[in-house]
Amino acid sequence: MDFIVSLLSNPAVLLGLVAFVGLLAQKKTGTEIITGASKTAIGFLVFGIGAGTMTGALKNFNTMFQSGFHISGVITSPEAATALAQSKYGFVTSSILIVGFIMNLVFARVTKFKNVFFTGGHSLFFACVLGLILKFHGFNDGMAIVTGGTILGFFSAFLPQLCQPFMRKLTGNDDQAIGHFNMLGYALSGYIGKLLFSKWGDKTTEDISFPAWLSFFRDFLMGCAFVMTLLFYVSALAAGEDAVAKLAGSTHWLVFPLLQAFQFTAGMSVLMTGVRMFLGEITAAFVAISEKFIPGSRPALDVPTVFPYAPTAVIVGFLCSYAAGLFAIVVMVVFNFSVIIIPAAHIHFFSGGTAGVFGNSFGGWRGAVAGSFTVGLLLAFLPCVLYPLYGEMGVLGSTFPNVDYNIVGMILNSVLRIFN
Repeated sequence: MDFIVSLLSNPAVLLGLVAFVGLLAQKKTGTEIITGASKTAIGFLVFGIGAGTMTGALKNFNTMFQSGFHISGVITSPEAATALAQSKYGFVTSSILIVGFIMNLVFARVTKFKNVFFTGGHSLFFACVLGLILKFHGFNDGMAIVTGGTILGFFSAFLPQLCQPFMRKLTGNDDQAIGHFNMLGYALSGYIGKLLFSKWGDKTTEDISFPAWLSFFRDFLMGCAFVMTLLFYVSALAAGEDAVAKLAGSTHWLVFPLLQAFQFTAGMSVLMTGVRMFLGEITAAFVAISEKFIPGSRPALDVPTVFPYAPTAVIVGFLCSYAAGLFAIVVMVVFNFSVIIIPAAHIHFFSGGTAGVFGNSFGGWRGAVAGSFTVGLLLAFLPCVLYPLYGEMGVLGSTFPNVDYNIVGMILNSVLRIFN
């Protein structure tokens, strides 16, 4: 059981196995099969190294921001919330993960939702949300596993379908889907751009004309480094020397923000290199699998796979989404919410940035701004609804921020309350 859970929770291994099967189905030589499967796994691990580097820098940013602006509350960190949930309901949540992956394949085979979800970490987060809600309503372990796994499998196949019109626009084909449980938010951002701003759709974030003194913004990594340096120094100066020094160790506290901003940018460069490395291999291999086992299926992959299509939109989306999270804090304080949701920068970067890409696809920079700001509001306000339930289950101090977890969880919780 531990071996299977570890396997399904590791997307690099899983994608490598998929590439192996696909290349085997194409009757490639042994060398080609091993090379293709290995490059797929290695590429995804390179991608993970970049994402981990970025996340580490953003967590330091969160710490400085909270200290500098004296905000306390619940941090939207699915990793921390999952660790708490696993400590209490590890068997149920891990089993839901396994059943969910199997049911994803079943739904992809028998329905028109031909998406196979490969972002294992997000599947685990969703499994935890489902397990907590089902156990809260008195389901025994067996029923919770079967019910939760079926729900997870269905939404793993169905939700990427909502984003597919925008994926076709971005990629120019129908071979790849998005696999990240903010898909209701991404689709909403895309439709905001398409329905409200399509007449300005040719004025995209990638065509923004910067003044001569800002010409370095045309280089995505330089633009990213500049924006992140500015944000890190604002937070560091607000937090003060003592707070920053605790994070900086032997590094001078005024040098630390610069290094963190550059570390984040380096992580972005590594991440995009990994994306390019594994995406070509897995897409080619998946064609053979879909033809033989699940006709017409496509891999649903993590959000950085869309970053290269509109890299400036990623930064625009992050900034607008994070601004929405800060605005939400003001609203929560003014209206005396029972819980204050603190926006996590790494969540808003990946989710808000992706929303920016989707909004930009049909609506240009206006769609990117409006769509990502809307998603930022959802990331802030939706967790307020289910957090009290998680608190009763012993998951305190952190919560699950993602749009899909929360909307599906709210519907499931409301339906089960009818029968209680």
